[in-house]
This record gives sequence, structure tokens and C-alpha cells, in this order.
Amino acid sequence: MTDPILRLALPSPLRRLFDYRAPAGCDPTLLEPGVRLRVPFGRRELVGVLVERVAHSEVAEERLRSASALLDRQPVLPPALLELCRWTASYYQHSLGDTFSWALPNLLRQGEPAERGEERIWQAMPHARLDDPRLARAPRQRQALATLAQHPHGINQNLLDQFQLARDSLKLLHDKGLVEVIRRRPSVPEHHGAWLLQPELALNAEQRSAFEAVRAGFGRFHPCLLAGVTGSGKTEVYLQLIRETLEAGKQALVLIPEINLGPQTLERFARRFNARIALLHSGLTDRERLEAWQAAGEGHAQIVIGTRSALFTPLKTPGLIIVDEEHDASYKQQEGLRYHARDLAVMRARLERVPLLLGSATPSLESLHNAEQGRYALLRLTQRAGGARAPRFERLDVRSRPLDSGISPPLQRLIGDTLAAGQQVLVFLNRRGFAPTLLCHDCGWQALCPRCDARLTLHQRHQQLRCHHCDHRQGLPAACPQCRHVDLRPVGVGTERSEERLRLLFPDFPVLRVDRDSTARKGAMERLFATVQRGEPCILIGTQMLAKGHHFPRVTLVAILDADGGLFSADFRASERMAQLIVQVAGRAGRAEAPGQVVIQTHLADHPLLVQLTEQGYFAFAEQALSERRAAGLPPFSHLALLRADAYQAEQAEAFLDQAASLAEQRLGDGDAAVQVLGPVPAPMERRAGRHRAQLLLQAPARAALHRLLGPWLLDLENLPGSRQVRWSLDVDPIDLF
Repeated sequence: MTDPILRLALPSPLRRLFDYRAPAGCDPTLLEPGVRLRVPFGRRELVGVLVERVAHSEVAEERLRSASALLDRQPVLPPALLELCRWTASYYQHSLGDTFSWALPNLLRQGEPAERGEERIWQAMPHARLDDPRLARAPRQRQALATLAQHPHGINQNLLDQFQLARDSLKLLHDKGLVEVIRRRPSVPEHHGAWLLQPELALNAEQRSAFEAVRAGFGRFHPCLLAGVTGSGKTEVYLQLIRETLEAGKQALVLIPEINLGPQTLERFARRFNARIALLHSGLTDRERLEAWQAAGEGHAQIVIGTRSALFTPLKTPGLIIVDEEHDASYKQQEGLRYHARDLAVMRARLERVPLLLGSATPSLESLHNAEQGRYALLRLTQRAGGARAPRFERLDVRSRPLDSGISPPLQRLIGDTLAAGQQVLVFLNRRGFAPTLLCHDCGWQALCPRCDARLTLHQRHQQLRCHHCDHRQGLPAACPQCRHVDLRPVGVGTERSEERLRLLFPDFPVLRVDRDSTARKGAMERLFATVQRGEPCILIGTQMLAKGHHFPRVTLVAILDADGGLFSADFRASERMAQLIVQVAGRAGRAEAPGQVVIQTHLADHPLLVQLTEQGYFAFAEQALSERRAAGLPPFSHLALLRADAYQAEQAEAFLDQAASLAEQRLGDGDAAVQVLGPVPAPMERRAGRHRAQLLLQAPARAALHRLLGPWLLDLENLPGSRQVRWSLDVDPIDLF
């Protein structure tokens, strides 16, 4: 009997599999789909994933090479995840090998063992005393010893940061013989005691109905959309469903849109549950990510919380998948494998046969459409939890009013009154930096990015001009480069400028800025929010980072400085995003006993969209928006694929897309005339990071017709002579046409 041929997916952009012989002396019973092998590839070695074993290969016998080594004794990807990766690669027209690379932690891609090594446990010695004279002048060491003393079974080295234990303090304690490090093989410990560490909150009638509807689907695929107004207690529903999952001996996977939500979500879950929780996001080191991934796959972690890539985390006993803030654009990967984690969560729940809960105060139009079509069960929460009232909206017409760093006089008075009443204020401006551009008052010169068709943003604190698209940075000019005059003025308002002005207007109160610049350092977001949670009067000013799931019980005034930007965009999704952002930001107001007020500064106070949103609510807006999308034949009533190309010469990108359009039209001659080929056209930002960009849009009323075209069409594109002179990519179901 001849040895089987191993068909592997390798980390390569090529959308094909590669055939190899088994490694010498390898036990063939271990060669199951999902195991990793190290293989020769050209002059280097790669780590590939076994997809299937076949009897024959199209590669000539003498050209078949043997794999170097088998790296696993059992698959690193269980069958459901293996199938999910295969489906993902097929749907998004991506290399299967590269899809596996996105799914696996970096260290596994490099060939590290998949089994966990020894754990390092820090433990206080039995004879250690807090009054040890050697600790008299070492408060950090004494505090570290006190923390360890509260955990008689010790603390895993991977959890030291969560317990605020500094490694240098522990090392000094170790040198003094007060603590020890125990190395042991990891095992899945038995659970002891109740799952709850604190009592659950009482559910109101709507929450109870939603809870029962999801629980009724345990043990099978059961997708639900939990559409609850801000502050309606969606998280409490999540928590009680997770408790049910834990009691059934299963694991729960919770997806969140942003890294910055991770610590506060972890803290809330850790306070509630006597369970092991793994947190996965891009801010972890490679080692931390691998160990969390392994803990989930071995069943050691009963709850897994993470951003979009956590969707690919293996679960030994999956029981429930939750996608919080399901509308958030952060769930869409915008480079490489352009998947949407919310949509893949649906497929994973189907493969794992578990219920799926999508939650949002402002559901995406796609999810609402799926609920209307009966694909999802729609669960509504219309009342705020705990008797809190919905905030009152006011559209503040700022036409002809003076604006002081973007803040009108009536708004200044409202901020002052709120602070004087001992409450907190949230000011929202979705534009970081000091000013969107720098302008010469004499000749009209503007600071433009040398690599993009975009203006440079002034960052006053760092005395820099920065491009928010390619991250080009340069110092501030002393004079205008064009006319040599020195009257250079910042134009427009960013969060830095408003922060500076608010500090001058309200010097007796803290002004806290929350944007990508102010929270770049580790722990910065936690420190800012700890200040807010103390409840003292203060002003929070920031970008959309403030809109995502945060609970600020003392905020009673939310001010939106500029609500007009989304009313004139060429992107058909702009109004949906603007409506979601306004409602999400507004939802931070009045979440406790004190009523909330939301002031929207606008030059278009009578705009129909703003009127409908503030007077009738998000769901009235969504119903009308869906009606307009249906009439225009736009998603979710049609399906899109966007072919992007960029090159240093504009002609190269345009020529490639012209050929691509011709090939698509030739393919469509066979009967799929329902697919429209639109373009090619220059991208809305034609030049970015020094490269010229253009795009071609495919649109079809039926998903099947579009996907019948994409597979063979992409093979045509890969064989085009010009395909290697440009950088190109396909985005299936794009959410950003820019």
C-alpha cells in the first residue's frame, strides 16, 4: 500500500494547497486534518496545516518532497474551527493557508508546541510575615506579599499584571526567602463552590423574556438579536445567560469591539463569576496570547472575552457565543483577510450548534433585515434598567452664533450649570488633534500630506503636523513655505483644542481627554476612567472611543459639538453610522437616578434625519433607512465585492482594473447578467501613502450570482501580466467604500 499524500495549506497568498509525503518514520494515525507540519518550501521551511490526505497527487512522483516533521500529536484546530476556516477562505476568496495564519496565534504559526509547558506559580512562604523588618521601607514589596497571602494557592505568572504585582518586587521578595516560585504541569482543575461571587440583579419583564428566549435555544443553533436601548441592561442579560452556560458545564465566548473595553469587561465578569476568564486581544504579547488560547482550548478558561480575532479561539465545550455592540465597524478586518467577525460568529455558532446572541442599542441594518426575514429572533428592550429615564435631546442651532473652540455660549452655560450641580459632562468631538489643518492667512497655503491627498492635522502638544492616514509626521514650519509670511493659523477644531479651551473656561474642574493619542500608553484608559468613576464633577472630552459601552453613572450632560459631518458623505452607510454614533454617545447620559440631557450642536437643526432621530428614535430611522436601501437596491438588498488596486503610477492601477472589468464582463456573458460591474474609478482618496488608488465595484441582487463569478474571475486576475505590477485585494461585503 502506497503512503498517503498530505495536502497542506501553507502561509502564502496563493489560493491553492500543496502536496507532500509524510515525514520519515511518522505514525500515520497521527496525520489528522488540523495538525501542523514543518515542510520545505523553496529554500526555506514553513509551518503548514494538514487539510486532507489523498491517494494521488497531480505533482510528478519525483518532484514530491517529504515533510520535515510532524509538530502535533492532535489537531490544533478542532473540526468545527477547521471547517470555519475553510468556509471563511472560500467566502472571502482568500488563501486557506493565510486564513489559518489569521486564526492561529503567532507562536503556533512559528512552530511552537501547542501543548502548554510548565506554569510558574508565585506563592507566599508559610513563615512570611507582613511585619518583617526587611519590609519596613519597602511598601511595594509589603503590598505584593499581602496580595499573595490572600491567595493561598498562589497566582499564575500570567496573571501578575491583573493583580498589579510588579515582577521586580516579587524577585526581591524571592531573594529574601518570603515567596517561592512553583513550577508545575498545567491541568484543568475541578470547579469548587458556586459560580456566582455576587448576587444577580433582578430582571425586569423585558429582560426576563429575552433571557428565556435565548435559554430555550441552548444546545442548538439559535441566533438572536437583542436590540435594547442604551442602559436597558443588556449586559445583565449576558451575565445571567453565561451563568446558565457555566452551570451546564459549557464555555462562553464574548466578543467586544475594542481593546479598551477589555479591562472593564474583565473586571465586571471577574466580580460576578467564580470562574477562570481568558482575555484575548492584539495588545497581549505573543506568549500571553498563546497561553490564553491554550487555556480556552483545554477547557481551563470557562469564559473567553476578546476582540474580533478571538472568534477563532478553540473551545473544548462551547455553549454560548455573544457579540456585544454587533453594529460596530471594528468587527470588520480591513486588511489581509477582510472578514467580518459578526458574520463569522453566525457561521461558527451554526457549526458548533450553540445559541448566538447579537446585542446592540443601534443594530446594524443588516442584522435588523435578518430579523425581519426571520433568520434571527428579535428581542427588544425598550426601557432603561433600574428606573433610569431616557435622556432628553436638544438640537442647538449654531448658525450665526460665535463658536469658541467649537463650543457655543449656550452650551458653555449648560456645562457650567451641570458642573455646579455636582454632575459630570461628556463632550463628544470625533476629530483628534488640535486642528484639522494649518493655514497661511496671507496666501492661503495649507499644510498637506506629501504622501496622501489629505491635510495634515496639527497636534499642538507635540508641536507636530501629522497625517491620520499614513502617519507621516513633520515639525511645525516657522513661516509659510510658499510666501514666507509667519501668520500661520490653525483652522477647525480637534479634541486637543477643545480640551485646552475647556480648561480655561472651567479651571476648577478636571478636563479628561479620551482619544487615541491620550490613551496610547498602557493603563492610560484605566486611569482616566478610574477618575471618572470616583463621581466627582469633571468634563470628559473625546472621540468615538467614548461611545462604546462605557457606564458613567454621574454623566448627566452629553454635548455633541459637530453632528453635520455624516449628512453629506458620498458613502451610503454614512447616515447609518452617524445615527448609531449619536445614539451611542447620547446613551452615556442619565444612566442613574439623575435625568440626562443631550445637546447636539448643528448648522442643520431642521434636517429630516436629525429631527427623526432625536424625536422618534433609532428604530424609526432604521425603518426608513431600510426602505430607502430597498428602493435603491443597496445592501442588505444587494451584495457587493470591491476590488481595490494601488500602484506608484496611477496608470498601472487603472490599466489593471480596466482589464479586470473586461474579464468580469466576459465571464458574465455566460448568464450571470444580474451582476453589475461598476467602474473602475479613482478611490475617494486617490493617493495614500505615496500610492495611487482605484477601485472596481461588483454588485448583485443575489449572493449566489456574485460568488459564482468571484472564484473563476480571481483566477483570471492572478494570471494577468499586470497583476504583479500593482498591489490589489478583493473585499467581499465591504463596509467602507473608501
